[in-house]
Parts: sequence; structure tokens; C-alpha cells
Amino acid sequence: MTGGYAPGAPGDGDAARRALGDLVMAATVRIHRPGAGYALDEPAGFLGSGFFIAPNWVLTCAHVACEGEGGEVAVVYEPEPGGGMSAVTGRVVATLPEGAAPATGNWPAPDLALVRLSAPADHECAYVSERPAGYYGDGKVLYAGWTELDGRLQMLYGTLTVEGTIGTWSADLQLRLGENDLPDGVSGGPVIDPLRGEVIGIVKSRSRHARGGTSIGLEQLRTLPVPAGPLVAEHDDLYHSVFQAHDRYHRDRQRLPDARRHTWVDVQRRLGARPGRTLTPEERVQLLGRLADLPPPASTHALLDILDALPDFQAPLPRPAPRGWRDGLGALYESARDDGALDLVLDYAVRAMVAERPYVVPSTQDAEEALWDWVWQAGQRLGIRHRRGLADQRFRGMTARRPGHRGGAPGTGRRPSPTAQPAVLVELEQRHWEPDHCDWSVSVVPPGKEARRLDEAAQAPLARLAEHLTAALTEAFRQCDEPGRPAVLQVALPYSLLGRLTADDWRLGPDAPPVGTLRPVVLRCSDRDRLAEDDAFTEDDGFGGDAGFAGDGTLGGAPAADPFDLEEERRARWRWLHSHRAKAEVLDCDEGLRKPVPPLEQLRGLSHGAVPVLCRYGDDRYDDDAVALARIVRGGFGVALWRRRHGLPDTVCGEFHRGSFDEIAGPSSAHRLPEVVHDLRRKLRAGRPETFWAAGISLLYDDPHQPLPGAGDLLEAP
Repeated sequence: MTGGYAPGAPGDGDAARRALGDLVMAATVRIHRPGAGYALDEPAGFLGSGFFIAPNWVLTCAHVACEGEGGEVAVVYEPEPGGGMSAVTGRVVATLPEGAAPATGNWPAPDLALVRLSAPADHECAYVSERPAGYYGDGKVLYAGWTELDGRLQMLYGTLTVEGTIGTWSADLQLRLGENDLPDGVSGGPVIDPLRGEVIGIVKSRSRHARGGTSIGLEQLRTLPVPAGPLVAEHDDLYHSVFQAHDRYHRDRQRLPDARRHTWVDVQRRLGARPGRTLTPEERVQLLGRLADLPPPASTHALLDILDALPDFQAPLPRPAPRGWRDGLGALYESARDDGALDLVLDYAVRAMVAERPYVVPSTQDAEEALWDWVWQAGQRLGIRHRRGLADQRFRGMTARRPGHRGGAPGTGRRPSPTAQPAVLVELEQRHWEPDHCDWSVSVVPPGKEARRLDEAAQAPLARLAEHLTAALTEAFRQCDEPGRPAVLQVALPYSLLGRLTADDWRLGPDAPPVGTLRPVVLRCSDRDRLAEDDAFTEDDGFGGDAGFAGDGTLGGAPAADPFDLEEERRARWRWLHSHRAKAEVLDCDEGLRKPVPPLEQLRGLSHGAVPVLCRYGDDRYDDDAVALARIVRGGFGVALWRRRHGLPDTVCGEFHRGSFDEIAGPSSAHRLPEVVHDLRRKLRAGRPETFWAAGISLLYDDPHQPLPGAGDLLEAP
């Protein structure tokens, strides 16, 4: 390859190539038949290879994936070097070409399949080139894959030569590869440009009569079916869902790198690669990540119009035609012969920023502003005339956009706020003399009426609470549910249990799904008044002497507030949230770095439209973990969101921030938040990758105008 490459640091080449190999092998997986009836290191059920293309998405060959059963396969991978193999079930959601497997002969090109994991996994993703493989010239490529050697499954990693192409730009371009053996099993593995450090294709087949085989360019994924109707969310279009997640992943990995692991950008920099002759690897990944925060182009036609409008764009358009923002950027790389292409890239980025949107989400405006910040910073390398032209282009584009298309209500088909509906209330009181047990009661709460208790208070161990509640809850739901409209489950519990109880995971029967996937489940604080009034917090309450409560009953060092003022503040916040659009406020995390929850007075200073969000709750590594939720409750907040991180890997959390921001700010008011969270849990159980960020979320939704009926009625400690 001749363009877009600059020599790396002296003596750095061997180390960079070894680091590239580590990344490739970390992203490469084995595809097996579904089921756990075999050891992970044995060949039984082995079908072929694949690689992670985006978080929780695997790309492989269709002829490999479709050897599974019922559309399912097992994906076997190594989460970290030397950590042993893990397996997770995946479902084949798309094949190219579409249709059933051929009765005889090879699967026709492009022979690609996308596999969606059924549960989130911590893994490395390969970096996929935004340029078609046909731009790759003569030379060598790397490949990786699994095969059976001496009765054991082992990974192969080596080089192949590019000996030509098969096909044309208009149909199924393949690279002919030679000078090395491709044994059974490596089909579906990645093919890598060793100079740029990026995946350009996938191993399709091996030669029957000679060494080598063929590779399919990953640009063929652009031919995935386009949805018939208008897009209302990113995940409505499979291509955009996968590749925008890919670009955000690599951007976020670079923002918060792991000191023990190289990133693809680190390796590309050490290789001396310069994408498109004008951008450094760091600049490219930041630009692509910001473009991926935007809604995708309204259509391929709209994207081509943008490219055609660029005054300095000269290169012929690749085929398949560009479909996403990353594809358009890749098309620019061949247009200019020197570093003068920077003005072309920035012009394109501004046009993407002001383009018509197929839909708008609450984070869109922030994404546009972040992209403009990047453009303006990169534009400092250009003259004042170019920078002024970019600013003018931005202004003209924004004023020409259709009214209401920017910053308006998201075009996600959201329904208006529902009217009041029945609820089932579970009240819990922890036994202080027996902290692993609690007393409980179940009530029915008709709309606009007082709660009606079905079962008197009873005692149960916390670990088996769902088992004891099953009969009472089943009857309560039968009384409250309407066709297509399940009742909300409210769980009122003391502050010491707010972050510990997983009510949405309760199962009302051995084969029943989690209750949180069947109906909205929200939490309420049953002893909020105690937080504001008590002067003594002991270790029996779940808070040690250094947990953040002062001897005068204040929390986090803030002066004690008048309980009446706090209650009025709570009601005012609730009224505002239910008549205006809300905004998420992540309190304990900044760009992936843990920070303490603000003190009480600072929390009270947040706007009435703020919904506190905790990203790192449950780390159990910080002094204020135990009181974070209590501090928020005492601050007058009736609505808050957090995720339980117990047992979760310490991974990049950008998708959680982005997802919580969009889902909280999406509805016209907080009335819909319980239903929004229910919808996320339902999609999460269905294995929808766009919701994996929401694993373990909990919602505090505590209406001050609906007092708890059993205050003081549950059993007290003797």
C-alpha cells in the first residue's frame, strides 16, 4: 500500500506488529454449535472462526454461522490474555446474501453473517477500515482464525499475499490470497492491512487445488437491507446500529485506555499510519466517534448529495455506495493527493453536522456541538479564510434546516404521557435485630384512591423474598392488570436497601421471566423522613461513623436543612419534572473517571429538571458509596436512576451515559420514565445490543403526592 503511511518511530516496528497481533487475536473468536455439552478447548461442535466487529456483535461467514441450530451458535472467546476461554450464545440476525443455505456447493458471495450476542460480554473489538478493500494494492495481508491441530483447537495468525481480485466494483469484489495454507476452520476470521493496522476483509474460502484462498471486503455489509419505513431510532437499521456502535467503542476506548492493554489507535500510531494522508489515527477515531453520536444520514441518496456538493471532491464513488458517515469519510481519502485534504474532511464534517435528520434524540444537539468543537480545533491548521468559510457553512446549514428539526421532540414515535393506572405496592421493613430478614406487605393502589392492603405484614429472608411474595403478587396483578396495560409494581423500602434490592429481577415462578420485563418496576424510599430528622446513624443502619453523616445528622458535611423546606423542595421538583422535559445529571463519573457524589447543598442547587444518575454505584471501593443514594433522596429528589455494578467489569461507560441521557430526556415529562425503563428491560432480555448499557438499572420514582399507606404499621424491632 502506497498512500496514507508514514514511517513509525525507529525500532518501534517489531513491537507495533506484535501489539497488532495481540489485538487481532483478542478480537478473533470461535463459532460452535449451541449448547454446553463440550469443553471449551475441545473440537466438538466447532464450526469456524469470526471476530468482534462492535460491542456484542460478531461477524463471520454465512456458511459458518448457518451450520448452527435454530439460528443460534455459541461464540467462544478470551476476555483477556491468559484469562481462559468463555462462551456466550449468539443468534444469527442477518446473512448476505439473504435466504436459505444453498442445497449444494459453496455459499455465494459475499457469504457474510452478523451474530448478536444474547448477553453482554467484555471483549476486544477489531478496528474495521472505513475504506473498501479494493483500495488495497498489491502486497501482504495478515489473517487470523481457529483450526484443529493435533486434536486441539488452536489459533493461527500469519501472512498472505494479495494476488489479484475476483469480481468488479458492481458485484462482490473479492481478494485472491496466496502463499500460505488456509486450513479448515479459519473461514470467518479477519483479514488485516498490516501497514494501517485495520481489518479490511474476512476469510471466505480456501483454495481446493493450491495454497491460499479468498477474502470478502467488509464494505459488502453496506448491502444489508434498508428498512422499508422511516428510521425512528439508530437500531432500526442494522448497518448503522453496528457501525456507529463500532466507532463509539474505539473513540471511548481511546478516551479511557487500559494501561495493561494497547488500543488499536495506539498500534496504528506506532505503525506510522496516517488515514487518508491528512488525519492522525487519534484524529480519525475522534472524528468518527463524534459522527457516530449523530443520527445517521437520512438515506444513501442524501449522503451522496453531500459528497457531490463538496467542491474539492474528485474521486469516483466506491461501490457498494457509502451508507453511513464513516463510509463518506472513507470516500474522501482518495480525493486529494496531499495533506490539503484537511479542508475537504472538515467541510464534510460540517455538512454532516447540519444535515437533515431521519430522527432526533435528546443528545443530538450536544453531539452537533461536540463535532463543531472538533472541527474548529482541527481547523486551526488552516488559514483564517478556511475557518471563516466553515463557520459560514455551519450557519447557513442550521438556518436552512426544517423548523423543529433541531432540538425539538425526538422523532421516536413516543406516545403521550399515560393517564393514572393501577399499581401494586410492596412495603418492606428491614429487621434491625435480624438484618438479613424483612417484614413485608402487599397492597393494591387504584388510581386516585387509597391503597387497599391484600396481605398483612409477614416475615421473609431477603434472599428468598420473591418466593414468599409470589402468591400475593400474583393475586394483586390479577386485580390490577388490564389487557395490554400491566400494573406498575412499586417497592417501598428503607434507604439502606435502595441499592441492594433487585426487585426487577424477581421471578414469580420457577420458569417465569423477571418481573421487570413484564411490567414497570419502580422503587420508593419508605423512611425518607428519617433521613431528614434523625441525628443518630449507626452501623446498624448501614452507615458507619465515617460514611458521610456528621454527628448533628447532616449528610456529606452540609448544614442540616429544615424538613419542611426539603419536603416543599421535593414537591416542587416533582411538579417540574412532570410538566417539563427532564435532563440526566451523571453525578459520580466524568468521562469514565470515578468522582464522589456532590454534597447535599450542591445537590440541592441542581435545577428542578435534573434527574440524578449514578454510573459507578456498587463499586464498593469508595467511602461515599454507602450514602450516595441516601444523599440524593435527602436532597429532595423523587426521581433518580442508577445501575447496579456488582460483578460487572470496569469497562468504558460512555454508552451508559449516552443511553441514560437520551432515555431520561426523551419523554415530554417524567410520567413515562417507568414505562421507558420497562421497555429497556424487555429489550435487554430479548438480547437487543443497543440496550446492553442498561443492564442492572434501577429507577427511583417516589411520588410525594401518593403517601405510603402503611407508615409505622409494619413490625418494629423489640
